[in-house]
Amino acid sequence: MSETRIVDAVIVGAGFAGLYMLHRLRGLGLSAQVFEAGADVGGTWYWNRYPGARCDVESMQYSFSFSDELQQEWRWTERFAGQPEILRYASHVADRFDLRRDIQFGTRVTSAVFDEAAGRWSIKTDRGNHVSAAFCIMATGCLSAGRVPDITGIDGFGGKSYHTGQWPHEGVDFTGQRVAVIGTGSSAIQSIPVIAEQAAHVFVFQRTPNFSVPARNGPLRPEYEHEWKSSYPERRERARTLKSGIIYNFGETSAMAVSAEERQREYEARWQTGGISLLSAYNDLAVNKASNDTAAEFVRDRIRSIVHDPTVAELLLPTNHPIGTKRICVDTGYYETFNRSNVTLVNLRASPIEAVTQGGIRTQDAEYAVDSIVYATGFDAMTGSLLKVDIRGRDGLPLAQKWAEGPRTYLGLMTAGFPNLFTITGPGSPSVLSNMIVSIEQHVEWIANCLAYLRSQGIACMEATAAAEQAWVAHVNEVAHQTLYPQANSWYMGANIEGKPRVFMPYIGGVGVYRQTCDTVAANGYEGFSLTLSLEKGYPPVASAAAE
Repeated sequence: MSETRIVDAVIVGAGFAGLYMLHRLRGLGLSAQVFEAGADVGGTWYWNRYPGARCDVESMQYSFSFSDELQQEWRWTERFAGQPEILRYASHVADRFDLRRDIQFGTRVTSAVFDEAAGRWSIKTDRGNHVSAAFCIMATGCLSAGRVPDITGIDGFGGKSYHTGQWPHEGVDFTGQRVAVIGTGSSAIQSIPVIAEQAAHVFVFQRTPNFSVPARNGPLRPEYEHEWKSSYPERRERARTLKSGIIYNFGETSAMAVSAEERQREYEARWQTGGISLLSAYNDLAVNKASNDTAAEFVRDRIRSIVHDPTVAELLLPTNHPIGTKRICVDTGYYETFNRSNVTLVNLRASPIEAVTQGGIRTQDAEYAVDSIVYATGFDAMTGSLLKVDIRGRDGLPLAQKWAEGPRTYLGLMTAGFPNLFTITGPGSPSVLSNMIVSIEQHVEWIANCLAYLRSQGIACMEATAAAEQAWVAHVNEVAHQTLYPQANSWYMGANIEGKPRVFMPYIGGVGVYRQTCDTVAANGYEGFSLTLSLEKGYPPVASAAAE
């Protein structure tokens, strides 16, 4: 395709962020083209089909709030929805709002270059599309760039290999197989119990143990659903004011202000309830190491009580980071799985992997013959999917070069030197520390309101100033270092990617505080942004939806 299509906006990605952004742009009367690498909508829930894949936010909260009809009509079946159900929900949203007609599937955006003369973005894809857009909106997701470790011999393995983030859509039958699972993060913790029920034997290769709490998942009780649906407006509004965007029973005292017996009762009650509300038992678990230690030790005691073999139990105990400073996992029977006779835990701290061989995996002191290898090795989080695209701003500056020492944004929404380029839930916003749907809706609505303002004022170009960006980056780091989070070598810090700068990427100040900041910036005429009035450079729009 050599012809250049002209639209008001290109949206990259058709997950929840891309779908809602498209819906809002249509409401403004703007034309938009969405490009999606997958064959259908759903984003992370399209790709991550590994066994046991499930959301760690309750279904009644992990859903859109922008349409009351949508939230009333959709019926969730489980307290914590599994991947297939969430994907059906994404598909339902796309159908209900007729979104697919503006989405080109099976298409990766390869480059997005800002044309300074035209004041527009030139976007190209791997299928030969060439689009000129006033705005480029990156809805590429925070956990979509899968990471496969650099292990000697990885391509010479004679069996089948899988990455949890690129799971075969037809599923995998491990019956009778010897399976290696490399990694013990969230996807491993969810998939290992399911794989162990099928496989002849599972070898779990663990370098660093993670904290996990039980989901206590089950069918969604009709009375619980009614309780939420009858008061959705109030509950949604409250969620938007909270730190995580998730409604829990929040403790209002320090863990150190109560007796050990009272703490034990509180932690035990939350352990039995299930989900990550354990981290909300007291108000200082994220900032006070002594308080955090009480929660961490409670979970370690639970692991010891669940896992029968004390040697295996000790290997599963996380000791190198405060609880919650890495994304805490939510499981169904993870620790119990290590009581099975067909599950072996391999301690990579004591004996690292030396190579993948034709027949399996060789560590420093043993060789494991396996039929399949599952790489549960995570993602190049937050920046990986953005930097996969060759994005170039003013003077041809590559975004990868601008972010060589870590991502730099203003509010996680824009980066200086890249006019009219928006990132939904980008680094520098609450993003992965929050209920993603709450954060996605807030960003999409802010961007939509911003574009409406630009159009009403005849403004062609919007760009974060270098000073505002610098101040925001400093603020994000300052707030992060008031907490325990930087003490962990987490993917929040980019620590899982060799050579990636160690920078705390999300904004830890909280969803409510962040929303107020964004709203204040907008109310003050988009303070911290440079706005250029120019009617000759394609805005007001040259390709409005009404004109097509």
